[in-house]
Amino acid sequence: MHFVIRNLKKLLVLALAGIGATGILLAQQTRDNSRDFGFDAGASYEVTGITVDASGEDAEEARRNAWEQAQREGWRMLYARVNGGPASRAPNLSDSSLSAVVTGIIVEEEQIGPTRYVARLGVMFDRARVSRYLGVSGVIRRSPPMLVLPVQWVGSTPTSFEERTPWERAWLRFRSGESPIDYVRASGTGPTPLLLTVGQTGRPGRGWWRFLLDSYGAADVVVPVVHLHYAYPGGPVYGRFVAYHGPDRRKIAQFSLRVRSSESLDQLLDEGVRRIDAAYTQALEDGRLRPDPSLNFEFGIDEEALEEALDELQGSVAAADTPPAEQAVNTEQATATGRYTIQVVTPDANAVRNSEALVRGTPGVRGATTSSLAIGGVSLMEVNYIGDLDTLASALAARGFQVQRGAGTLRISRGGGSEGSDTPDGP
Repeated sequence: MHFVIRNLKKLLVLALAGIGATGILLAQQTRDNSRDFGFDAGASYEVTGITVDASGEDAEEARRNAWEQAQREGWRMLYARVNGGPASRAPNLSDSSLSAVVTGIIVEEEQIGPTRYVARLGVMFDRARVSRYLGVSGVIRRSPPMLVLPVQWVGSTPTSFEERTPWERAWLRFRSGESPIDYVRASGTGPTPLLLTVGQTGRPGRGWWRFLLDSYGAADVVVPVVHLHYAYPGGPVYGRFVAYHGPDRRKIAQFSLRVRSSESLDQLLDEGVRRIDAAYTQALEDGRLRPDPSLNFEFGIDEEALEEALDELQGSVAAADTPPAEQAVNTEQATATGRYTIQVVTPDANAVRNSEALVRGTPGVRGATTSSLAIGGVSLMEVNYIGDLDTLASALAARGFQVQRGAGTLRISRGGGSEGSDTPDGP
């Protein structure tokens, strides 16, 4: 029977003992930090943490017996996980049948002796082939696509995609085939280091979040965070893990892990990824991992506001050709009822609501509606006012606004200091 190891994130260097029946050597292993792991995680079920202890006439036979044992145990664990109930209810499959549905053996830890093999293994099953034995179609309920933005803290320094981190690589190693969470993992190349930064995780503006999510084909975002503390160089490493969800960073779970040596950092982070995935899975089941409804909007043009602006522009052009006597009459009419488009600095949603309420409460104002919303920028507000623009500017200043006068428009803001240049931008 031929076995093929498809463990693409570990290159195993097996050390066999030369003489001595009781000698068992620890296998050495290195990790490939490449971003392209070359496997389809969505096509496999994975069962990990299988402890085996087998013997044989030589080291090769002992390892082969151990792997067959891992396949049988992994099959029972997988059946129990998918169908519920005890593992003893799993149908008995022959070794040849299991070999046909197993796509790889994952070596987590191993010790090899001349006639004995002790290890902790994982088994990967082909989703399509094993589904007929599991009694399922191979399709599991999955969440909407979730963009993964991992953040690693070492001391007081946070890092996301600005540079490659062990935490980012741990998420790239994670095989999410059997997870109900549809993770969207960025490659970390191109514009990603400039877009998916630590600062982005704290920005509430939905417009920029929607742009980023659309760029990566996601519907929402999850932010797994790890705080690493090294006791001393080469010594124990402590990790505090926090799972956040959404632009507002709603906490899903928090836990801590520890390893005895910094050489086991990857093992610590891999276990952290596994537990965070379990926390997100539980949150999906109990309804906490729902897409943020504030992200579900589309950019567009307010056609009604555009038509009104064009009508006002045409009226201004016509007024330029009107004789002075008629302009005086029109001025009196405008004084009776005027409609003005003013600019409002709106750093957040509260600023929009507060500005509208204050403008509506200004004496002489008969109506105020935000016609163009720009959270974090400058919005446009349509104001019906009995009076001219200068009088409106004075009235708004009396209400506590910082007012800037421009060519045919006003810019208003709340708080101290001047906003931008002396002349506001056009509507």
